[in-house]
Amino acid sequence: MRNGYYQRRRDQEMEDPEFRVEYERARAEIAQVDAIMRQLDTLRVASGYSKAELARRIGKNPSTIRRLFTAEVNPELMTVAALASALGARLEIVEVASSEAPSRRRSSRSVA
Repeated sequence: MRNGYYQRRRDQEMEDPEFRVEYERARAEIAQVDAIMRQLDTLRVASGYSKAELARRIGKNPSTIRRLFTAEVNPELMTVAALASALGARLEIVEVASSEAPSRRRSSRSVA
């Protein structure tokens, strides 16, 4: 049987438009974090640093850095920025074209 219980359940939940939108948003965010961590790991390897050496350079526990590069985690932005800096890189936010960006909902609430 190709589909297990969780696959069938997700397929059923994906029929709900609100669930589908939230699921796709979460997947896109996870993909972005994964891409950043892959790029940092590529820079680490190119720089010749072991994970333990890189951890020492930014004052983190080596096991923390190993986990960042080997597991699906949600790293703290300060840690990601420290890693980038130690590897001679910087973080940058790039606005995507409006055709790629999710629709922005306007809030009916006003902010004072």
